[in-house]
Amino acid sequence: MAAPVSFARVSPADRPSFTVAYERKGSGEPIVLLHGIGHHLQAWRPVCDILAASHEVIALDLPGFGASPALPDGLAYDLPSVIPLLVAAFAELGVDRPHVVGNSLGGLLALELGSARAVRSVTALSPAGFWTPAERRYAFGVLRGMRAGAHALPRPVVRTLARSTVGRASLTGAIYAHPGRRSADAVVAETRAMREAPGFAPALAAGRGVRFTADVPDVPVTIGWGSRDRVLPRRQGVRAKQAIPGARLVRLPGCGHVPMNDDPALVARVVLDTVG
Repeated sequence: MAAPVSFARVSPADRPSFTVAYERKGSGEPIVLLHGIGHHLQAWRPVCDILAASHEVIALDLPGFGASPALPDGLAYDLPSVIPLLVAAFAELGVDRPHVVGNSLGGLLALELGSARAVRSVTALSPAGFWTPAERRYAFGVLRGMRAGAHALPRPVVRTLARSTVGRASLTGAIYAHPGRRSADAVVAETRAMREAPGFAPALAAGRGVRFTADVPDVPVTIGWGSRDRVLPRRQGVRAKQAIPGARLVRLPGCGHVPMNDDPALVARVVLDTVG
């Protein structure tokens, strides 16, 4: 069963206050889950119960996505700005150096948090930032196409499409290897999240020049890549391993760009192996 969505008001000492939505369940060492661009915390629900059997699990809506409002004026969506905001959010939620798991944009943020030694371990699933310029342009084109489609389709049409396996594939086939396994309600909700996210455009703009080239020393790191990722091809995982030699690189067979729904048990095992 999904935990209720709550809201935290975060007030950094030297920046304007902002609000984040989150779900929290379980007990034990904390694991914070960070979704990708245009998505929302519900992406993690397939794995939350497995992780919450042994850990406190906090799934966040990144600022400007899901139920979290846009950042206020004066706060940017680039990495130097967002990383301190996430650290402040962790403090507001009462978790000190949590384990962090991220997908896509969330994976990049997780690695940046690891580089800053603000977390205990990092599990990055198809993280952004290991692309060539052409690969980045392609990925951004896929995301913009999904956003345009979400805007163009009337809500009744989205609901109708989500009722069939073929319709769910047309809406989410770019990010899932097995879109038919996603529930109709989940597909409707994430299409709405993509359409309505005020952070989408500024976050995408902030990512144009991003390349992750730093090491992540003294923090356990696992990088998982779906064998059927259609947004960020799995060859980028090799570059990630070259940039972070101490990382464990794990192939996720049969998984797409957002692997949590394609194979929840495998993703949970990868996370728990890293945390352990």
